[in-house]
Amino acid sequence: MSPSCIFCQIVSGAAPASIVYRDELCTCFMDIQPVNAGHVLIVPNRHATNLQEMPEETVAHLFRMAQRLGAALRRTDLRCEGVNLSLADGEAAGQEVFHVHLHVFPRYRGDGFGLRFGPNYTTKPPRDQLDAAAARIAAAMQ
Repeated sequence: MSPSCIFCQIVSGAAPASIVYRDELCTCFMDIQPVNAGHVLIVPNRHATNLQEMPEETVAHLFRMAQRLGAALRRTDLRCEGVNLSLADGEAAGQEVFHVHLHVFPRYRGDGFGLRFGPNYTTKPPRDQLDAAAARIAAAMQ
């Protein structure tokens, strides 16, 4: 628990939130600045700044909850033709609240939300560059 962390405050009940679900590993609540109605955040109950600080089972549990929430969103009367999951891990990735959180937001055609790709996105690297990067990552996983 980090006293200055808003998500820790929500988990502890010290800050208000519209709770969707809670169990021993995570808390799911409505985002206060939703992409679309039904946008839910899933946070681990134990403070973790990034994915590397979390047990693998907790990470897996967050994604199992995202699967359940996506299915639930599709069963509501909220507009939901699809679901996006988003988790920014680190400041360079766009993380703004430094307590791991997984966004689950309903999507529908024409909702105005989308990803923006960099200027070099359409340039495909040669296979040898992809192979070299794959080898470096594989070695780091050992």
